[in-house]
Amino acid sequence: MITISSDVIRGYNDTIILYLLLEKPSYGYEISKQIKCLSDEKYIIKETTLYSAFNRMEKNSYIESFQNEDVAGGKRRTYYRITDAGRQYYQEKCEEWMLTKEVIEKFITESGGLTC
Repeated sequence: MITISSDVIRGYNDTIILYLLLEKPSYGYEISKQIKCLSDEKYIIKETTLYSAFNRMEKNSYIESFQNEDVAGGKRRTYYRITDAGRQYYQEKCEEWMLTKEVIEKFITESGGLTC
């Protein structure tokens, strides 16, 4: 099975994470599982990449972290929630993606051939 290279998707890790936080706060392991599941296992985010993204987005005020006790085991977990600034950034990244997709699709064709 072909998987997505982390180099290809690196610029959109924040967007992916913010998307998953739009509905409700979550924690690292759960977000990692959701990415794997929603991508049909074509993209598996590394733990270091995930936590680097959390740190970067928290520094930029796109997300906030808070502690919550796991009901089942009494273990404390760090949860993340999206902020208003994070929602705005997510919208900007979605618009950027549409433009990026439009441009890249000009260069990826089955038949090939230049039109300029």
